[in-house]
Amino acid sequence: MKRLLQQTCSKVSKYCDKKLSDNDLAHLDKLYRSLLTRGKKELPPIPPKPIGKRGKLARSDAHNLHERLKKYETAVLLLAKDPQVLFTNNRAERDLRMANVKRKVSGCLRTEIYAQTYCQIPSSLQTMANKGHNPLIAIQIALAGNIYSVEGE
Repeated sequence: MKRLLQQTCSKVSKYCDKKLSDNDLAHLDKLYRSLLTRGKKELPPIPPKPIGKRGKLARSDAHNLHERLKKYETAVLLLAKDPQVLFTNNRAERDLRMANVKRKVSGCLRTEIYAQTYCQIPSSLQTMANKGHNPLIAIQIALAGNIYSVEGE
């Protein structure tokens, strides 16, 4: 499964529009389902529930992963269908890393307002960069007090 998703990631990155063709999507869907079927056959058996025990029986990690991959099949395959969905969460991790380093270096963000302000600054800069604006110009505009007037918006 991991290899299939990695191959799909590299194949999607080669396309200009960052999504697979309908033919490739159908093939990916077929491979995904066949891997789930093969994986189900290889799962270890679930031991019988002991007499007198109540509640849900704990399953192995393999069972839980198989159930999640089956339940969220459309979400997993959305990575290949929608160019807006990223294959990795590296960007989210990078966004959180700055705040975590700040928290560790300074000991804490003293009040909730300071923490919110600290989070708003990189968020605003990232939004401006995603819209294609120069972040330095966005900082100049914000310091001038015209935060909402970036190139005619």
